[in-house]
Amino acid sequence: MSREPIREGFDVFVHDGEKAVGAVRQVLRDGEEIIVYVEGGGDFFVPASAIRSVESEKVTLDCSKLDKTLRHAIGHAHDSEDPNIP
Repeated sequence: MSREPIREGFDVFVHDGEKAVGAVRQVLRDGEEIIVYVEGGGDFFVPASAIRSVESEKVTLDCSKLDKTLRHAIGHAHDSEDPNIP
């Protein structure tokens, strides 16, 4: 299956249409692995096998294939945001 090449700066999601949980910081080994920055959590290595889709400069991850530390960081990615600001 062919997909759009991943580039630094693409937004990262865990569900289509949800808020972004991070951004691609770096693409490694011709796309076999990416480094994703999650606000408040830092940088995480994500294997290509955990990428569900790439389109329109959005990378959607398969949560079931992510390690526990990254899933925890994603769950808290928006904790520092003011809930009163849309």
